Amino acid sequence: MAGRLQGKVALVAGAGSVGPGWGNGRATAWRFAQEGAKVFAVDLNPEALQVTVDLVQNEGGEIRSFQADVTRHADIKAMVQACIDAYGRIDILVNNVGGSRKGGPVDLSEEDWDSQLDFNLKSVYLACKHVLPHMVAQQSGAIVNISSTSGLRWTGSAQVGYASAKAGVIQLSRVVAVEYAAHGIRCNTVVPGQLHTPMVESRLAGQRTGGDVETLLQQRQARIPLPFMGDGRDTANAALFLASDEARFITGTELVVDGGMVARCG
Repeated sequence: MAGRLQGKVALVAGAGSVGPGWGNGRATAWRFAQEGAKVFAVDLNPEALQVTVDLVQNEGGEIRSFQADVTRHADIKAMVQACIDAYGRIDILVNNVGGSRKGGPVDLSEEDWDSQLDFNLKSVYLACKHVLPHMVAQQSGAIVNISSTSGLRWTGSAQVGYASAKAGVIQLSRVVAVEYAAHGIRCNTVVPGQLHTPMVESRLAGQRTGGDVETLLQQRQARIPLPFMGDGRDTANAALFLASDEARFITGTELVVDGGMVARCG
Protein backbone atom coordinates (compact mmCIF):
# COMPACT_ATOMS: atom_id res chain seq x y z
CA MET A 1 0.00 0.00 0.00
CA ALA A 2 3.03 2.32 -0.07
CA GLY A 3 2.46 5.60 -1.88
CA ARG A 4 -1.22 6.02 -1.06
CA LEU A 5 -0.76 9.81 -0.94
CA GLN A 6 2.02 10.05 -3.51
CA GLY A 7 2.38 13.57 -4.91
CA LYS A 8 -0.33 15.08 -2.73
CA VAL A 9 0.10 18.12 -0.48
CA ALA A 10 -1.22 17.68 3.06
CA LEU A 11 -1.62 20.54 5.50
CA VAL A 12 -1.67 19.11 9.04
CA ALA A 13 -2.69 21.56 11.77
CA GLY A 14 -1.55 20.49 15.23
CA ALA A 15 1.40 18.46 13.96
CA GLY A 16 3.46 18.75 17.13
CA SER A 17 2.73 16.99 20.41
CA VAL A 18 2.32 18.06 24.03
CA GLY A 19 4.96 15.53 25.08
CA PRO A 20 7.14 12.64 23.89
CA GLY A 21 5.37 9.91 21.97
CA TRP A 22 2.66 9.52 19.38
CA GLY A 23 0.26 12.43 19.52
CA ASN A 24 -2.44 12.38 16.86
CA GLY A 25 -0.95 15.22 14.82
CA ARG A 26 2.63 14.02 14.93
CA ALA A 27 1.61 10.50 13.94
CA THR A 28 -0.54 11.85 11.11
CA ALA A 29 2.26 13.96 9.65
CA TRP A 30 4.62 10.97 9.90
CA ARG A 31 2.22 8.47 8.29
CA PHE A 32 1.23 10.85 5.50
CA ALA A 33 4.88 11.46 4.65
CA GLN A 34 5.53 7.72 4.69
CA GLU A 35 2.80 7.37 2.08
CA GLY A 36 4.33 9.97 -0.22
CA ALA A 37 2.61 13.19 0.80
CA LYS A 38 4.37 16.53 0.92
CA VAL A 39 3.49 17.58 4.45
CA PHE A 40 3.01 21.18 5.53
CA ALA A 41 3.11 20.80 9.31
CA VAL A 42 1.67 23.49 11.59
CA ASP A 43 1.82 23.95 15.34
CA LEU A 44 1.96 26.71 17.94
CA ASN A 45 4.97 25.13 19.69
CA PRO A 46 8.08 25.29 17.48
CA GLU A 47 10.07 22.86 19.63
CA ALA A 48 7.36 20.19 19.46
CA LEU A 49 6.98 20.79 15.75
CA GLN A 50 10.71 20.35 15.16
CA VAL A 51 10.56 16.87 16.69
CA THR A 52 7.95 15.95 14.08
CA VAL A 53 10.01 17.48 11.28
CA ASP A 54 13.11 15.57 12.36
CA LEU A 55 11.15 12.32 12.58
CA VAL A 56 9.87 12.70 9.02
CA GLN A 57 13.12 13.92 7.52
CA ASN A 58 15.10 11.12 9.14
CA GLU A 59 12.98 8.70 7.12
CA GLY A 60 13.44 10.66 3.91
CA GLY A 61 10.01 12.30 3.91
CA GLU A 62 9.11 15.73 2.56
CA ILE A 63 7.96 18.18 5.24
CA ARG A 64 7.93 21.91 5.91
CA SER A 65 6.96 23.58 9.18
CA PHE A 66 4.97 26.68 10.06
CA GLN A 67 4.22 28.20 13.45
CA ALA A 68 0.67 29.45 13.95
CA ASP A 69 -2.11 29.94 16.47
CA VAL A 70 -5.03 28.31 14.68
CA THR A 71 -7.60 30.23 16.72
CA ARG A 72 -6.44 33.48 15.08
CA HIS A 73 -7.79 34.47 11.67
CA ALA A 74 -4.59 36.23 10.62
CA ASP A 75 -2.44 33.22 11.50
CA ILE A 76 -4.68 30.85 9.56
CA LYS A 77 -4.67 33.11 6.52
CA ALA A 78 -0.87 33.30 6.62
CA MET A 79 -0.60 29.53 7.17
CA VAL A 80 -2.66 28.70 4.10
CA GLN A 81 -0.87 31.24 1.93
CA ALA A 82 2.51 29.88 3.04
CA CYS A 83 1.46 26.36 2.04
CA ILE A 84 0.26 27.60 -1.36
CA ASP A 85 3.50 29.52 -1.84
CA ALA A 86 5.53 26.43 -0.96
CA TYR A 87 3.64 23.78 -2.90
CA GLY A 88 1.11 25.49 -5.16
CA ARG A 89 -1.91 23.58 -3.89
CA ILE A 90 -3.55 21.88 -0.90
CA ASP A 91 -4.94 18.42 -1.56
CA ILE A 92 -5.54 17.39 2.06
CA LEU A 93 -6.38 19.35 5.19
CA VAL A 94 -6.22 17.72 8.62
CA ASN A 95 -7.58 19.73 11.54
CA ASN A 96 -6.16 18.08 14.65
CA VAL A 97 -5.83 20.89 17.20
CA GLY A 98 -7.77 20.35 20.43
CA GLY A 99 -7.73 19.82 24.16
CA SER A 100 -10.12 19.63 27.09
CA ARG A 101 -10.98 21.55 30.24
CA LYS A 102 -12.88 19.77 32.99
CA GLY A 103 -16.18 20.99 34.33
CA GLY A 104 -19.89 21.12 33.61
CA PRO A 105 -21.86 24.35 33.04
CA VAL A 106 -21.67 25.39 36.70
CA ASP A 107 -17.97 24.69 37.28
CA LEU A 108 -16.56 25.70 33.89
CA SER A 109 -15.88 29.43 33.73
CA GLU A 110 -17.32 31.49 30.90
CA GLU A 111 -13.75 32.33 29.86
CA ASP A 112 -12.87 28.63 29.62
CA TRP A 113 -16.10 27.92 27.72
CA ASP A 114 -15.17 30.53 25.11
CA SER A 115 -11.60 29.21 24.97
CA GLN A 116 -12.77 25.63 24.47
CA LEU A 117 -14.99 26.56 21.55
CA ASP A 118 -12.22 28.63 19.97
CA PHE A 119 -9.58 25.95 20.42
CA ASN A 120 -11.60 22.92 19.37
CA LEU A 121 -14.18 24.29 16.93
CA LYS A 122 -13.34 27.77 15.69
CA SER A 123 -9.91 26.50 14.64
CA VAL A 124 -11.60 23.98 12.32
CA TYR A 125 -13.97 26.61 10.92
CA LEU A 126 -11.11 29.04 10.19
CA ALA A 127 -8.96 26.44 8.45
CA CYS A 128 -11.87 25.30 6.29
CA LYS A 129 -12.76 28.93 5.53
CA HIS A 130 -9.31 29.61 4.05
CA VAL A 131 -8.52 26.23 2.48
CA LEU A 132 -11.83 25.53 0.76
CA PRO A 133 -11.48 28.27 -1.91
CA HIS A 134 -8.22 26.67 -3.06
CA MET A 135 -9.81 23.22 -3.18
CA VAL A 136 -12.76 24.64 -5.14
CA ALA A 137 -10.34 26.20 -7.63
CA GLN A 138 -8.67 22.83 -8.21
CA GLN A 139 -12.03 20.96 -8.01
CA SER A 140 -10.68 18.38 -5.59
CA GLY A 141 -9.66 17.91 -1.99
CA ALA A 142 -10.09 15.89 1.17
CA ILE A 143 -10.64 17.36 4.63
CA VAL A 144 -10.26 15.22 7.75
CA ASN A 145 -11.33 16.78 11.04
CA ILE A 146 -10.40 15.18 14.35
CA SER A 147 -13.23 15.08 16.89
CA SER A 148 -13.59 12.93 20.02
CA THR A 149 -15.94 10.34 21.45
CA SER A 150 -16.73 13.06 24.00
CA GLY A 151 -18.73 14.61 21.16
CA LEU A 152 -20.87 11.46 21.00
CA ARG A 153 -21.19 10.13 24.53
CA TRP A 154 -20.40 10.77 28.18
CA THR A 155 -16.87 9.40 28.45
CA GLY A 156 -16.14 9.52 32.15
CA SER A 157 -15.90 13.14 33.26
CA ALA A 158 -17.74 16.44 32.85
CA GLN A 159 -16.08 18.55 30.16
CA VAL A 160 -19.03 20.37 28.67
CA GLY A 161 -17.06 22.89 26.61
CA TYR A 162 -14.89 20.23 25.00
CA ALA A 163 -17.79 17.85 24.41
CA SER A 164 -19.92 20.58 22.84
CA ALA A 165 -17.10 21.74 20.58
CA LYS A 166 -16.24 18.22 19.44
CA ALA A 167 -19.89 17.52 18.67
CA GLY A 168 -19.81 20.73 16.65
CA VAL A 169 -16.80 19.47 14.67
CA ILE A 170 -18.81 16.44 13.57
CA GLN A 171 -21.73 18.53 12.34
CA LEU A 172 -19.45 21.12 10.72
CA SER A 173 -17.86 18.29 8.75
CA ARG A 174 -21.24 17.03 7.56
CA VAL A 175 -22.29 20.49 6.41
CA VAL A 176 -19.04 21.05 4.53
CA ALA A 177 -19.27 17.60 2.96
CA VAL A 178 -22.69 18.23 1.45
CA GLU A 179 -22.09 21.83 0.43
CA TYR A 180 -18.82 21.10 -1.37
CA ALA A 181 -19.41 17.61 -2.77
CA ALA A 182 -20.18 18.98 -6.24
CA HIS A 183 -16.67 20.44 -6.32
CA GLY A 184 -15.03 17.05 -5.78
CA ILE A 185 -14.23 17.85 -2.16
CA ARG A 186 -14.78 15.28 0.58
CA CYS A 187 -14.98 16.04 4.31
CA ASN A 188 -15.01 13.41 7.05
CA THR A 189 -14.32 13.13 10.76
CA VAL A 190 -12.11 10.79 12.76
CA VAL A 191 -13.51 10.25 16.25
CA PRO A 192 -10.78 8.95 18.59
CA GLY A 193 -11.68 7.45 21.94
CA GLN A 194 -9.61 6.75 25.04
CA LEU A 195 -6.18 6.64 23.41
CA HIS A 196 -2.88 6.64 25.25
CA THR A 197 -1.33 9.78 23.80
CA PRO A 198 1.11 12.25 25.40
CA MET A 199 -1.94 14.28 26.46
CA VAL A 200 -2.63 11.67 29.18
CA GLU A 201 0.61 12.32 31.04
CA SER A 202 0.93 16.01 30.33
CA ARG A 203 -2.59 17.24 31.09
CA LEU A 204 -5.34 14.73 31.73
CA ALA A 205 -3.79 12.99 34.73
CA GLY A 206 -3.51 16.32 36.51
CA GLN A 207 -7.13 17.16 35.74
CA ARG A 208 -8.64 13.79 36.60
CA THR A 209 -6.52 11.82 39.08
CA GLY A 210 -4.26 14.35 40.77
CA GLY A 211 -1.32 13.42 38.55
CA ASP A 212 -1.64 9.64 39.03
CA VAL A 213 -1.10 8.44 35.45
CA GLU A 214 -1.48 4.72 36.18
CA THR A 215 -4.85 5.21 37.87
CA LEU A 216 -6.08 7.26 34.93
CA LEU A 217 -4.89 4.66 32.44
CA GLN A 218 -6.71 1.94 34.38
CA GLN A 219 -9.90 3.99 34.42
CA ARG A 220 -9.69 4.59 30.69
CA GLN A 221 -8.86 0.98 29.85
CA ALA A 222 -11.85 -0.21 31.88
CA ARG A 223 -14.16 1.52 29.38
CA ILE A 224 -12.60 -0.18 26.32
CA PRO A 225 -13.79 -3.64 25.19
CA LEU A 226 -10.49 -4.38 23.41
CA PRO A 227 -7.79 -5.36 25.91
CA PHE A 228 -5.45 -2.50 25.03
CA MET A 229 -5.45 1.24 24.35
CA GLY A 230 -4.61 2.65 20.96
CA ASP A 231 -2.38 5.66 20.39
CA GLY A 232 -1.95 8.47 17.90
CA ARG A 233 -0.92 6.06 15.16
CA ASP A 234 -4.41 4.58 15.18
CA THR A 235 -5.89 8.03 14.61
CA ALA A 236 -3.31 8.65 11.89
CA ASN A 237 -4.15 5.45 10.04
CA ALA A 238 -7.85 6.33 10.08
CA ALA A 239 -7.08 9.82 8.78
CA LEU A 240 -4.82 8.30 6.12
CA PHE A 241 -7.63 6.11 4.82
CA LEU A 242 -10.13 8.98 4.70
CA ALA A 243 -7.62 11.26 2.98
CA SER A 244 -6.65 8.67 0.38
CA ASP A 245 -8.37 7.78 -2.89
CA GLU A 246 -9.45 4.51 -1.29
CA ALA A 247 -12.15 6.60 0.41
CA ARG A 248 -13.17 8.38 -2.81
CA PHE A 249 -16.88 7.58 -2.26
CA ILE A 250 -16.90 8.39 1.46
CA THR A 251 -17.90 11.85 2.65
CA GLY A 252 -19.93 13.39 5.45
CA THR A 253 -19.35 10.53 7.85
CA GLU A 254 -17.41 9.58 10.97
CA LEU A 255 -14.82 6.89 11.59
CA VAL A 256 -14.78 6.01 15.29
CA VAL A 257 -11.40 4.82 16.62
CA ASP A 258 -12.11 3.74 20.19
CA GLY A 259 -11.66 -0.01 20.67
CA GLY A 260 -15.43 -0.49 20.86
CA MET A 261 -16.08 1.92 23.73
CA VAL A 262 -18.97 3.83 22.14
CA ALA A 263 -20.61 0.62 20.95
CA ARG A 264 -20.65 -0.70 24.52
CA CYS A 265 -21.79 2.58 26.04
CA GLY A 266 -24.52 3.19 23.47
